Amino acid sequence: MHDDAAPQTGHLVSALRSLHYVVVDVETTGGSVDRGDRITEFAALCVDGTGKVIEEFQTLVNPERPIPPFITRLTNIAEEMVRDAPRFSEIAGEVARILDGRIFVAHNAAFDWHFVSRELERATGLVLEAPRLCTVRMARRLVPEVSSRSLGSLSEYFGIENEARHRAMGDARATVEGLRRLIERAEEREIVDWDGLQEFLTSRRRSRRRRTALPTSIDNI
Repeated sequence: MHDDAAPQTGHLVSALRSLHYVVVDVETTGGSVDRGDRITEFAALCVDGTGKVIEEFQTLVNPERPIPPFITRLTNIAEEMVRDAPRFSEIAGEVARILDGRIFVAHNAAFDWHFVSRELERATGLVLEAPRLCTVRMARRLVPEVSSRSLGSLSEYFGIENEARHRAMGDARATVEGLRRLIERAEEREIVDWDGLQEFLTSRRRSRRRRTALPTSIDNI
C-alpha cells in the first residue's frame, strides 16, 4: 500500500491539470473499520484536472450488519433501504476498475481509503495500491484563513452547494468542486505538478518534527 505523501508511479511528475483523479466518498455503519463497521453507500466521480466529470458510479451497499440509529439520523440511510442493495462483494470488480490508474481523492482520505481497501481485500484479496490525495490536508495548507476544514465549512467558504450532505454522491460532488478550487490555489503559488504539491504538503510537517521531540495531537478535521 502506497503512502499518500510518497506516490511511486512515475507518470505523476505530470502537471496537476493533466492527471486523472477519482474522488471517492463512502457512508458507513460507524467510524471504525477495525471494529467491524462496513460501507452502506459508495460514490466515485472520475475527473480530469479541470474538474470535468468523465465517469461516475454510485450505489447503496448492504453492509451485512445493523445500522445504528444515530448513523441513520446522520445519513438518512435506514436498514430497509440497504436490505436489497448489493453487498460490497458484488460491486468490488466495478470499484476496482474505477479506481485503477487514478489518484484516489477524498475529504479525509484516510477514512475512505481504509474502508474501501478493507472491503476490496475482503471481497477479492486485492491489496489496493494507488497514490492518494486528501483535500483536508490540501485545505490546511492552501486555505489557512479558514479555521475549520470540514467539508461543510469549506463548501460554505467556497460557495459550493451540497443538497445531499452526508450522502456519498452529494459529498463526492462537493469534494470535486473543492479539489478544483484547491488546485487553483496551488497554481497561484506556482505549484503546478504532483511532485511540487507533495513537497508543499509535507514540508511543514517535516519542519514541525525537527522542532520538537514531543508527540503532538492530531489536528481536528
